[in-house]
Order: sequence, then C-alpha cells, then structure tokens
Amino acid sequence: MIGSFGDVIFVASAELIRTFQSFSRTTAARWAVHEIHLKYPKAEYIGPGQDSLSFTMRFDIRYGINPRTELDKLLDMSRSGTAQTLTIGGKGLGVGLWYIESINQTWTAVDNHGHVITAEAELTLKEYV
Repeated sequence: MIGSFGDVIFVASAELIRTFQSFSRTTAARWAVHEIHLKYPKAEYIGPGQDSLSFTMRFDIRYGINPRTELDKLLDMSRSGTAQTLTIGGKGLGVGLWYIESINQTWTAVDNHGHVITAEAELTLKEYV
C-alpha cells in the first residue's frame, strides 16, 4: 500500500493500480500588515495557514479499476464535506484531516455503450484543522 485518503487506498500491484501523480503541496503563513503613517508598514505573524495540495489520479478499467465508480466515490466524498486522513508511505500529512476542495474530471476514453474506460481526476485538498 502506497497510502490512503480516507477509504481510498493508493495501491500498485499486478492486479490493481490506484495511485497518483503530479503531487504538489503548498504551505503558507498568515501575516497582517499594519500601515503606519509616513513609515514602513509593520508585518505581524499571525500563525500558520491552511496547507493545500493537489494530485492527479488515473483510472483505467484494464488495471482492475472501474473509472466511473472511482469518480463517483470521490464526488460523494466531496459533496458530503467529509474530512479524511491522508497518509503517504505510512506517515500522515498535515496536522489534522483533509477535505476535497475541488475535483476536475477528465474522461479520456468512453466505449460505444457509454462506459468510461479511462479517466483522470485532479484533486485539490485543503487542510481541516
């Protein structure tokens, strides 16, 4: 097992491939800037900001994954507003849970019966503290 996001297990084996690529994480601090008449502004550190991350998952029916089922599962997680743990390589990421901020679906191949053969989902997650 590569890792997981809630009950979505990232795995690569001879029978099943459900993994991700193009993983990107953004971390920012929160700062307030106080304007001072005729002087430079004063910056004040307020605290950490929410991390966000994005990655793309590819689903291919030839590798034991039903793309439509996987996309529907992610859509349900997003619409329910469920925050989940995110684990990669046996280590949790962030200080708490993560929620799906957005999903961008691309259906790359559909057969003549309307079944999705291959698809991609670009997920953006936000830290839920």
